[in-house]
Amino acid sequence: MKLVSLASLAAIAAVPALPAMAQEADKWTGEGAFNAGFTTGNTETRDAGVAVRVHHTGDQWTQAGEFTADYGDTDEVATRNRLSASGQIDRIFSDQWNGYTRLAWERDEFSGFENRSFVGVGGAYKAIDAPGTKWTLEGGPGYKVDELSASDTAPATKEESFGGRLASRFSHDLNERVQMSDVTEIVASDTSTQVSNSVALTANIMGNLSARVSLDVRHDTDPLPGFEATDTATKFSLVYKIE
Repeated sequence: MKLVSLASLAAIAAVPALPAMAQEADKWTGEGAFNAGFTTGNTETRDAGVAVRVHHTGDQWTQAGEFTADYGDTDEVATRNRLSASGQIDRIFSDQWNGYTRLAWERDEFSGFENRSFVGVGGAYKAIDAPGTKWTLEGGPGYKVDELSASDTAPATKEESFGGRLASRFSHDLNERVQMSDVTEIVASDTSTQVSNSVALTANIMGNLSARVSLDVRHDTDPLPGFEATDTATKFSLVYKIE
């Protein structure tokens, strides 16, 4: 209920801006990415994933959304099954400062958690905003809900806690066709802290189509018994830019 209340307050705060947004010139950008891999031999491994990102910019408000899905199996036994989604609304105060409301959710079969949700507010500072280089820092308080899966020894439970979020989003154009990006996020609370980092190299092939190689690292400071603290994934993707 606390999570719903916080989300409702964030939505109410955005309502007064809706008429103004309708009068502003809209700018939509985004991308869709697909990755897949297959190995044979002593073991057969398959991996596949999709990611969709959209971003809308107005004179005073921006909205961003993201959805990812990753699946993998080895010898027809699932080894990865993760879904995540997030949405963020920013109020632009100046060329360097934004205020934001964010809602994030994930389900990871191999983490021991049925669902994880986080809703928070905060500020964003554009440390670098040059034509070929962008760096934004974000941070603020929030509320986290972890729903633990049932096991042979324990029933399903729910953990709710106040916490905070820090994030860094960096991108740099190495040349006209190649870009490097690095996104780091920390979500901390009394129950546990999750740290994620994704570094990627994206090269334009032609038009709106690009190739990308990325390394994703996820770390939990307090994993459930029987689960590893750190997960890594290397991906090779085809990316279509929406503009």
